[in-house]
Amino acid sequence: MAFEGWPVDAIEFYERLEDDNTKVFWTEHKDVYEQCVKAPMEALLAELEPRYGAGKIFRPYRDVRFSKDKTPYKTNIAATMEKGGYVSLSADAFSVGTGYYMMAKDQLASFRVAIDDDKTGRQLERTVGKLTDGGIEVTAHDTLKTAPRGYPKDHPRIELLRMKGCIAWREWDIGAWLDTSEPKDRIVEFLAAAKPLVTWLDRNVGPTEIVDERRG
Repeated sequence: MAFEGWPVDAIEFYERLEDDNTKVFWTEHKDVYEQCVKAPMEALLAELEPRYGAGKIFRPYRDVRFSKDKTPYKTNIAATMEKGGYVSLSADAFSVGTGYYMMAKDQLASFRVAIDDDKTGRQLERTVGKLTDGGIEVTAHDTLKTAPRGYPKDHPRIELLRMKGCIAWREWDIGAWLDTSEPKDRIVEFLAAAKPLVTWLDRNVGPTEIVDERRG
């Protein structure tokens, strides 16, 4: 199946799910999710796989064990790609991201050392500036309220030092363009533009060396 975009039924599905996030609604409209929401995402990931690696679609069910919000279903479909990249579709926006979303302690330490260094820190500043000028946001899932321990509050790159992750992010409003192959083109263009940021992170941060003992 070739990727030809998402039909308006996909957007309407999520609009209605936001109003009626129940098992009854989901069961009655699961065929719409499978055919109009999930199938196009699978087709998109299959076409992107040769360049970005295998894609993985997140489960549509929310983990409500520790949440006050007990609604059972996510109001978006999202996927990641093996070589980097995150894609999401909801009733409000089509979004794409890449980078280091959550850093382990050793990654965060390396990140801050690289930002503090004048050479690599200025490289990151220039990269962020170019992305921002091009309409791409560089952000983090969380930031410190003040400077991290060991760094001055008036550091010239304090805004970057306060970040606890580093991702490039862009989203577009819903429109008729979604019912075409254009979402794929926008993903490719975004990932190409964001590549210098990912390259900087790979060189200066890299993967964590902390072993997660919970995995045995």
